[in-house]
Amino acid sequence: MSVALTANAPTTFEIKSANLPLVALLLKSADLAQLRIEFAQRFGDVPDFFDQDPLVLDLFPLQVAQPGAQLDIPSLVDLLRQHRLNPVAVRGGNADQMAQAFGAGLIAATDATVQRASPVPAPTAATPAVAEAAAVSIPVGALVIDRPLRSGQQVYARGRDLVVLAMVNPGAEVIADGHIHVYAPLRGKAIAGARGNADARIFALSMAPELISIAGIYRTSEVPLPTPVLGKVAQVRLVPGPDGDKLVIDPLSA
Repeated sequence: MSVALTANAPTTFEIKSANLPLVALLLKSADLAQLRIEFAQRFGDVPDFFDQDPLVLDLFPLQVAQPGAQLDIPSLVDLLRQHRLNPVAVRGGNADQMAQAFGAGLIAATDATVQRASPVPAPTAATPAVAEAAAVSIPVGALVIDRPLRSGQQVYARGRDLVVLAMVNPGAEVIADGHIHVYAPLRGKAIAGARGNADARIFALSMAPELISIAGIYRTSEVPLPTPVLGKVAQVRLVPGPDGDKLVIDPLSA
């Protein structure tokens, strides 16, 4: 027999479970001086790249790269806050590192997961690369730029894709948290998946960039592109492998 019990519900609040999107910093070195330099190089000219984004400090990579490394957690937290990041949680540290983190006000995030690239099969004759490009839909709200970008100019599509309908000249920089589509020559810098989206891609009608990057993995013009893709219609994607993620550039043709 079912029994109905009288209960009182609070009128001033409710408790619900919630999910919060977080940025994860996968720390690979305890050298904070070098980290400061690389942060300045990567984000120094984009002061609004972060906007007090909550961050999980992931120390698992540090345990693999530098086991037993001495890490100054409070100084690291200060460095991150200088770049408008808000460290709130930590995982993967040794006993000393976790104790420092807790002392700095961080909480344990043992269940946090980090987005990684999904295996993507290489294009074949039965599934042409151009079909892959067509399958990538541009979501509503993509930032569209219809003018050429000159040296020194920078465009950042925060939280969305970026579509450029004119040339990205050398010295210009296009950044997007999602995909980047350049329906013209790409000769400047293109940074897709800027906040770690490993599924992001870069498309261009003429691929000749100074730098390409997806989810922090990059390649500069110091390593020339192969002839089959240099100056051609091509896409850039990130593919995981046994030695780590790598950029793969595919020509696109009908």
